[in-house]
Amino acid sequence: MSSKVRLQGTMRINDKGHLEIGGCDVVDLAASLGTPLYILDEALLRQNCRRYYQAFTGQNENDLVLYASKAFLVLAMARIIQDEGLGLDVVSGGELAIALTAGFPAEKIFLHGNNKSAAEIRYALRCGVGRIVVDNYYELELVERICGEMALKAAILLRIAPGIEAHSHSYISTGQVDSKFGFTMENGDALRAVKKALASPHFELKGVHCHIGSQILELEAFRLAGRVMMDFLAEARQRTGWTAEELDLGGGLGVYYSEGDDPPTIEEYARAVKESVADKCREHAFPRPRIIVEPGRSIVSPAGTTVYTIGSMKDIPGIRKYVAVDGGMTDNPRPALYQAKYEGIIANKAAEEAAEVVSITGRCCESGDMLIWDLPVPRVEAGDLLAIFSTGAYNYSMSSNYNALLRPAVVLVLDGKADVIVERETWGDLIRNHRLPERLL
Repeated sequence: MSSKVRLQGTMRINDKGHLEIGGCDVVDLAASLGTPLYILDEALLRQNCRRYYQAFTGQNENDLVLYASKAFLVLAMARIIQDEGLGLDVVSGGELAIALTAGFPAEKIFLHGNNKSAAEIRYALRCGVGRIVVDNYYELELVERICGEMALKAAILLRIAPGIEAHSHSYISTGQVDSKFGFTMENGDALRAVKKALASPHFELKGVHCHIGSQILELEAFRLAGRVMMDFLAEARQRTGWTAEELDLGGGLGVYYSEGDDPPTIEEYARAVKESVADKCREHAFPRPRIIVEPGRSIVSPAGTTVYTIGSMKDIPGIRKYVAVDGGMTDNPRPALYQAKYEGIIANKAAEEAAEVVSITGRCCESGDMLIWDLPVPRVEAGDLLAIFSTGAYNYSMSSNYNALLRPAVVLVLDGKADVIVERETWGDLIRNHRLPERLL
């Protein structure tokens, strides 16, 4: 029985046998800040940003890396992304408001979304975002009308569905023909959208965008996306005379969550993307467009760890031992949504060998509230601390108050210093927006 797990970033097991992140003892963090607790390793986070910057922008100053805010965005995160020279991809007025409140430059923000409201579009135009990524004909007409009302010209990209089936969970595959996102290439909608955008005095059509899915572990899918999109741009030039300046290939690079995951490196991903575009530029005698990518998970996921306190246990001899923690699908819905797999360690017994195999269940009133099946651990007791790795992406951002549970705090750790960047919710926060009608008083 093995309890070996992959420690990432600044993680280590200290002299007390405790898990340590960013020079901070996880046991001490839990004692002072409570659990569940999201811990963010700032050194690893910045390292991932710098690797992306060097692989793209550092090699070609015209290329751009946008951090996909939906993975995790709070004020401190926006500041770190700005420090590291990356732009932001936002998908709502709320994400845009967080970015702008943090002082992020609007011209380095791209607004996405398949059903943006008129209010969000006006907000983005007033703020001067760098690009609006238009998703469908309804939105094309809506943005055009609002630009007319505001006497503005919007720099836009058109989101294209390139018909590529990425090998990931169906809920996070987005580039195929049968997708809610983008103008379909196969039936001619994408080319018609290009012609419509070019005909409008209210648009500056800078290029096109695609995103083929998330948690992709095979480079060939990214190479294919680059080739397909460049073929489309060459056809659009032939049909309209328009030469795209920008090609946004989205994000989707996978990360290590558990045994069996073997993601490409950031550098391998960058080479695959750039080489596929360069090959097609030569084939079509097409000027190389500015390449834009939108990583989220591969920047922040490995830098995040969630710590829980173990409570009740249920041992069914010969079948399974359930070990419950003080969080669950409210702070990490991914196992319930996507059957996502994780690894973890008992943070206060990190140096001990595994003695049993348990299944980690959350505290929600749902049989599907399971975080990890079959985790080798030392003999566990109530009060032990469980740390689950690679929870930086789509955990806090997808958290909820189901069962009226409170969202955890988020702490940023670096060189032995711990800074709370999101306070733990209180019961007062939970009911702050509730109202009692007069007739019920």
